[in-house]
Amino acid sequence: MDQLSQVREKIDIVSLISEFIPLKKFGRNFSTVCPFHKEKSPSFVVSPERQIWHCFGCNRGGDCFSFLMQYENIEFPEALRMLAKRAGVELKRFKYDDGIASQKEKIYTINRQALEFYHYVLTKHPVGVKALSYLLEERKINDAVLKTFMLGFAPSSGNALVNYLISKKGYAKEELVNAGLATQKGRMVVDFFAHRILFPLFDHRDNVVGFSGRVMDNSSLAKYVNTRETLVYHKGSVFFGLNIAKNEIKKDNRAIIMEGELDVISSFQTGVANVVAVKGTALTENQVSLISRFAKEVSLCFDQDNAGQEAIKRSLPILEKNGLTTTIIVIPNGKDPDESVKENPGVFKKAVKEAVGAYDFLISKALSLFDKKTAEGKKKISDELLPFIANIENEIVKEHYLKKLANELDTSFESINKQVDRIIKKISDKPIILQTKEKRLREEVLEEYLVALLLQGSDVKDVIKKVSKILSGFSLSVSSLQRIFNDLSVFLDQYEFDRQKFEKTLPTELLSSYDVCYLLPLPVFSQDKYKNEVERVANELKVLYLKNKIRQIGEKIKTKEKNQADISDEDVELKELEKEFSVLVSKLAPNQ
Repeated sequence: MDQLSQVREKIDIVSLISEFIPLKKFGRNFSTVCPFHKEKSPSFVVSPERQIWHCFGCNRGGDCFSFLMQYENIEFPEALRMLAKRAGVELKRFKYDDGIASQKEKIYTINRQALEFYHYVLTKHPVGVKALSYLLEERKINDAVLKTFMLGFAPSSGNALVNYLISKKGYAKEELVNAGLATQKGRMVVDFFAHRILFPLFDHRDNVVGFSGRVMDNSSLAKYVNTRETLVYHKGSVFFGLNIAKNEIKKDNRAIIMEGELDVISSFQTGVANVVAVKGTALTENQVSLISRFAKEVSLCFDQDNAGQEAIKRSLPILEKNGLTTTIIVIPNGKDPDESVKENPGVFKKAVKEAVGAYDFLISKALSLFDKKTAEGKKKISDELLPFIANIENEIVKEHYLKKLANELDTSFESINKQVDRIIKKISDKPIILQTKEKRLREEVLEEYLVALLLQGSDVKDVIKKVSKILSGFSLSVSSLQRIFNDLSVFLDQYEFDRQKFEKTLPTELLSSYDVCYLLPLPVFSQDKYKNEVERVANELKVLYLKNKIRQIGEKIKTKEKNQADISDEDVELKELEKEFSVLVSKLAPNQ
């Protein structure tokens, strides 16, 4: 716990969060649009004083550890390791346990040692001479780039890595299988990769999550084999090269996405460094969500074959959904980026600079495939394009492309628009199950606001006495807020208001509610307006409490009258209820 406190104290939460999302000063706090749910108005608040964050939209919050865990989708041990490294704290007592998080940590460590083994075999061992020659001479990859990407070679021997990791590093067979580096064959454990060039797969935090193995010749074997799914490797969540390209992507605010590892390496070597490769035939939701952290523009540079063109179509709706601007790099002198760079690097770089809008590209492609002068051709072109254009969220951009298409097809904008409406109606007719957000009661919102006013105010001592008088006989419906209110009242009976001193008196279970109230964005009040606002909120709460109580007693009276056929004038309980009802109504009258 001493080390946790040490790390927490050395991390400035504003500086940390600013590395991931932009923050703007908002009074004594900082605010921004929440990264954990979609919203237009900022509801994500960071306190430099309390070193905490909270989102009033999705109700998440916490400290530096919880932010990193949620933003990076990692468990506590990895968040601790990352923040300790940032803070310069050596985790002397940080050990593995049997939890999932620690299993992941162990796989990262094993993969790192496998990476060093494979890289050594390629660059220093006689077994790797042929593979090294293939990369340097045939693929034209220079030494510096080869080292940057830490390429490796898996020997033909079926257990070279297994023997090394077991005999030299002391790992168990099961650990190598769990890491995806070995396969169980009967009683034996053998290397998963054999006689392949290996491209290490890193996540954006520089953890080695797996490998991609490529053959060097046109054998009957599969051209590429990737690490099977493990605790740390999920094919649809990884980009090759992101760990190297992320800073350049941020700088350019643009990510170029390619299909293969060699495409990325060739582009990087020629000076185009904001490049990554998708591990599959098209982008996934997870990959788009990840890349959107680093850039707002994505350029797709897929192969020029049919599979590459189809991949563009599958990727576009996901990119549009995430609000990314999408362009297409049309490769003029080769079937893929690697071939284009080798043919003429200058031409390739020019194509990168002259990337065209994704929808312009699709329109141009469709017009080249079908005859726009015939009715059948117009139908095929519109059927091909309108589902994509219908997905454009920005209405101005959508209208631009609809008008462009109408002009190309020599038809009216109205006709095109009607066809889009039909497409949208078909989509909207499909049943969608929405998660309904739990709606808070009015009194709960007001109670939180009231306690926030008290905690963030300056002259609280007199104000809280007035609130106590107004709400006499009633309790806040949220128990944690009532307890904070009570504790604050007791504290102010003994001391002048000192926020930091008061915080230290609170039990741990109340700190979460306290933090929310402390961070709740409030208007700037003059002292008089502040006091008036507190009294106004207290009076509104009193009215709500009275109305709720009146409603409850009214229901009791109705139930009693319904259940008793012969009501005697001597029914004491009923008379007491009616009396209480009258008293409450009389209290409510002046407030209405």
